[in-house]
Amino acid sequence: MKLIDIHTHIYPDEIAQKATDSVQEFYHIGDRGMHGTAAQLLEQGTKAGVSQFVILPVAIRPDRVQGINNFICQKTREESRFIGFGTVHAAMDGIGDEVDRIVAMGLKGIKMHPDSQRFSIDDLRLFPMYEAVEGRLPVMLHMGDQRYDYSHPVKLRRILDLFPRLQVIAAHFGGYSMYQTACDLLKDTGCVFDVSSSMMFMPKGEPERYINIYGAERMAFGSDYPMWDPVTEVQRFLELKLTPEQMEQIAWKTAQRILQIT
Repeated sequence: MKLIDIHTHIYPDEIAQKATDSVQEFYHIGDRGMHGTAAQLLEQGTKAGVSQFVILPVAIRPDRVQGINNFICQKTREESRFIGFGTVHAAMDGIGDEVDRIVAMGLKGIKMHPDSQRFSIDDLRLFPMYEAVEGRLPVMLHMGDQRYDYSHPVKLRRILDLFPRLQVIAAHFGGYSMYQTACDLLKDTGCVFDVSSSMMFMPKGEPERYINIYGAERMAFGSDYPMWDPVTEVQRFLELKLTPEQMEQIAWKTAQRILQIT
C-alpha cells in the first residue's frame, strides 16, 4: 500500500540531535533513539514503507523564519521524496511577503506550532497570513495540549469561521490530550486531521471512533518523526480496525488530495 507521511520534522545535521532532545524534553518523552536527520528519516521511513515525507518546519524566533524555509526548500531539491512546508511567526515583519516567497519556492503549505512559538492560533498578527493563503495553501497546525491555551481547538474554530476558504490540517486528531473537545468543536468544519502523536495515548478503539466520526477522507497518516519512529507508528496504524478503503484513504489519498501531489 502506498504511504505518505504527512507529519515529519528534520533539522540540519549539526544541530539535529540537540533540536530533537529539546522537543523530547518539551513533551517529557525521553530519548527514543531518533536523531532528527534527513538520512535517518529516509532510512526508518523506507523500512516502514513510506514513499513520500512531508517536512514541517517551525521557527521559534521570527528572525529564523527565512533561514529555516531556505533549508526546507534545499532539502526538497536534494531529495525527491520530500515535500516541504514553510513556516511563519506571528511577530515577524512582512508575513504576507514570506507567504509569497514560500509559494515561489514551491513549498506546499505553512506549518505553525503555537505552543512552542508562544502565540495563539487566533492572534490578530496572523490574520494577514490567513488572508494570503486562503484558497492557496493549506496550513498545518499543531493542535491541543492541556498545559497551554495557544492551540486550543476553540481558537481554530474561530479562525475557520472567519476564513471559510482556509484549508487547515489539524494535527493530532485536532487536539492532542483533548480529543473529545476537538471533535465537538471541529467535526462539522472543513478541516482535515492527522493521526500523529495520538494513537498511543488513546484507549483501544478510540482512534477508530474518531476516524468514523470525521470520515477517513478527512484523515491522514503522520508519524511525527523524530518524536517517534516511523516504523512503530506505521505498525500502530496498520493495526487499527478499519476497512481496506479507510486504510488506503488515510495512508495516502487524503494527503495527495490536500497537497495536490501528482
